[in-house]
Amino acid sequence: MTAGVLGTTAHRDTPTARVAAAYRRIAEVDRPEVWITLRPEHEAVADAAEVERRLAAGETLPLAGQLVAVKDNIDVAGLPTTAACPEFAYPATATAAAVARLQAAGAIVLGKTNLDQFATGLVGTRSPYGAVRHADRPELVSGGSSSGSSVAVALGLVDIGVGTDTAGSGRVPAALHGIVGIKATLGIIPAHGLVPACADYDAVTVFAKDLDGAVAAAAVMAGPDAGDPRSRAWPADMRFAAPRTPRVGVPRAADLAVLADDYRDAFTRTVAAVSDSGIETVELDISPLLEAARLLYDGAIVAERYAAVGEFLATRPAGADPTVASIIGAAASTTGPAFAADLDALTRARADAAVLLRDCDALLLPTTTEHPSIAAVQADPIAINRRMGTYTNFCNLLDMAAVAVPGAPTAVGAPFGVMVVTPAFGDQVAIDIAARVSGLEQAPLLVGGGVELAVFGAHLRDQPLHWQLERIGARFAGEIRTSDAYRLTALDTVPAKPGLVRHGAGLGAPILGELFTVSRAGLGGFLAELPAPMALTSIELADGRSVIGFACTYDAASTAADITEFGGWKAYLNAAN
Repeated sequence: MTAGVLGTTAHRDTPTARVAAAYRRIAEVDRPEVWITLRPEHEAVADAAEVERRLAAGETLPLAGQLVAVKDNIDVAGLPTTAACPEFAYPATATAAAVARLQAAGAIVLGKTNLDQFATGLVGTRSPYGAVRHADRPELVSGGSSSGSSVAVALGLVDIGVGTDTAGSGRVPAALHGIVGIKATLGIIPAHGLVPACADYDAVTVFAKDLDGAVAAAAVMAGPDAGDPRSRAWPADMRFAAPRTPRVGVPRAADLAVLADDYRDAFTRTVAAVSDSGIETVELDISPLLEAARLLYDGAIVAERYAAVGEFLATRPAGADPTVASIIGAAASTTGPAFAADLDALTRARADAAVLLRDCDALLLPTTTEHPSIAAVQADPIAINRRMGTYTNFCNLLDMAAVAVPGAPTAVGAPFGVMVVTPAFGDQVAIDIAARVSGLEQAPLLVGGGVELAVFGAHLRDQPLHWQLERIGARFAGEIRTSDAYRLTALDTVPAKPGLVRHGAGLGAPILGELFTVSRAGLGGFLAELPAPMALTSIELADGRSVIGFACTYDAASTAADITEFGGWKAYLNAAN
């Protein structure tokens, strides 16, 4: 990935200084095809000054001074939305919900970026505003349709690229540039203010140079919006973490046959490194997923693209890309029964996918198949594009989340990308595993909410019942100690576990435990299945906080051996052994 000026001084420079540096960088790289509308510098400087005013007033702005490029099928008030077709352009009077949330968090929009017209394509060449060239090797494609936003990040022009993804557009460009792309579960980031491609399968996405930056932006953008009837909230039973030893499915050799030789080699080395890191990998037959992927373009589902812009393209505007027009125009003859049949096929494919992943936490897949030249795509615009979506096309159709991160580079050092794919609402699991793939010690947190749960015995890490926490996706939040109001006893249970009981301030000792974040439904499940004499109650911590935690009934503790002097269950076990 090309190194830019942004990011190197992000924590030192003021927002106005960062804007000035970005416009110098934009002039330096001289890549006009990246932008359809670049805001005048003085407007961005004014926005930066407003961010500085808000900071001075005491506001907390998690993305203060972060610079944003927005794909030009997403509305930004005051700027035209073209979807890369001049005749389609209209002045946006309101900003898309996801972008408005970035701005509310202190981010500054620099402009609107080029794309494969009407977000139809994975190559970045289908635009009357010019083919968007790869950031480092301009003879190669950048990847599409979110081409401009990805290249703006790769060139160091912005921190955050906002894209969209129906068939893989938020992931393929990330793979080709060695950056990160997050395609959340459908509806988690609202699509309000988006020119639809396939309304039921469109996702607003994020590009950033690293996982931390991408997750920070996605977390701000996430959450339901009244303007998007397809938007969704995190469910009550969501998982907040991957297991410490995740089980990840990888394609069998037959399902990798479409890969270019250098990509197949890079994927093999990536899987080997993942296995060495402690992640368990298992080969799966993913052919049902690859078969479902064909429904996006080869079936009646493409009628959704016609519903979005088909009548407009039927007027034969001069700026229409011929490949895009032919793909969308062909859907005009789709019949209702055919569409219903494909919806039924998708329902069955989702059930098959659930069975396939029943014993896995995620899939690890190549993001795309090859990195073609612009000339090759111009000579064969359909077949290459179709091939590049082999591993991405099924994700939205089957309601899956995906995080695209760099894998092992090719033998000559070119970028190669992989995706961690999970069922819907498994986004944090995907991020945790993607962090492991990326060699990060700690994964950033995308999801919010949850309940803090304190454990003191058999549910501690490395203890016999910890698997129950991993089963519900509990996230370790650190070690804790109770106040001095508690005493600890060794209960006569199988498996062995302690009993924590409150006696009163100063009548016990601080007891060491661990804190986890769990879903509300997960906590409810614990409560429903809790065996006697255990209980869930409010626990007072040494720092003054109160959290829900495991305790036991007073009568059970009164007949058990008091082990308070050890200060915790593991210390007692170590002494006993």
